[in-house]
Amino acid sequence: MDCRHIQFCDQPERIDYGQLQTLFRIAAFWAKDRSRTDLERAIAHSNPVITVWDHQHLIGFARACSDGVYRAVIWDVVIHPHYQGAGLGRKLVQTVLSHPQVHGVERVYLMTTHQQAFYKKIGFEENPTTTMVLYNQPVEPLYPTLVHVQAES
Repeated sequence: MDCRHIQFCDQPERIDYGQLQTLFRIAAFWAKDRSRTDLERAIAHSNPVITVWDHQHLIGFARACSDGVYRAVIWDVVIHPHYQGAGLGRKLVQTVLSHPQVHGVERVYLMTTHQQAFYKKIGFEENPTTTMVLYNQPVEPLYPTLVHVQAES
């Protein structure tokens, strides 16, 4: 497949959310039912957000969250099935890894259900010692009770 015309973009404001939802329905079982509102919120809190375009068609997506120093997490890596196998997934992950907000952090994490072999080829390692999850469950909110202390001048 000739991919010379494929473009990678780091401007989340260019995302067509209808196309993103379609891409997730086609190629991302974990994200197939995400609402536009939830996607907009997740993307607004992610940096970088990388999209992959074949002219005006969204064919790939990935995002990350990072503190810029110690930790980053890559989320939602997806390439349309018609474009898989052409190296675009690898280039997409490498584009995220080379972004200034991710490049140079101490550790980069990602979660995957079935693609361990793909990520190992890029340099990721399985790390069972740090795998924990807290599922969203009813918890008494503490945030409203926090006291904001103003610094003295």
